[in-house]
Amino acid sequence: MKTDHQIQQDVLAELEWEPAVNAAGIGVEVDDGIVTLAGHVESYAEKWDAERAAQRVGGVRALAIEMDVRLPGSSKRDDVDIARTVENSLQWSISVPKDSVHVLVEKGYVTLTGQVSWTYQRDAAILAVRYLMGVTGVSNQILIKQTVSPVAVQAQIEASLKRQAHQDARKIAVSVHGADVTLTGVVPSWTERDLARNAAWSAAGVHNVIDELTVV
Repeated sequence: MKTDHQIQQDVLAELEWEPAVNAAGIGVEVDDGIVTLAGHVESYAEKWDAERAAQRVGGVRALAIEMDVRLPGSSKRDDVDIARTVENSLQWSISVPKDSVHVLVEKGYVTLTGQVSWTYQRDAAILAVRYLMGVTGVSNQILIKQTVSPVAVQAQIEASLKRQAHQDARKIAVSVHGADVTLTGVVPSWTERDLARNAAWSAAGVHNVIDELTVV
């Protein structure tokens, strides 16, 4: 098992290795496997990429994010300009149904609302916004229309893990309340955790995935 110091050094190395991140502006602290990222980044995209880089490191149990986005002068844009660009980006995405997503922008922070039929459509909307200039954050409040089957969710998680040669689906419990899916149990890494979450999100009708999985 890695010590907190080893995890810290690995996260710092992963941030240095990630070309989309300026690691010099990010501090890393670790306490009992919980990693805190602090400091300043120059875009929401860089913040996102830093979070994903930290999650790739073995031994990381959870992340606390204390980074803020400080746009350089060349990247600053007014909210009207950002909103117009977001609308255009959503219209150009073949995975986002036309006029299904609504946009609100306040001080560079983008909130997306509306309804779509599938999780991949909601994910596509976020992807269309994440890397736009001037965006300081994104709130995904898009809802999914369809209903969800707990049996189908469990089966999809198990099938997804087995396809990728992981055998820990039996340690994951799935409970469904309305359109909310809760995952509990134990997984050996962030990779397996992400696989389980992605499988749950891929089920038709899932509005929210509550991740209570423990990484050991």
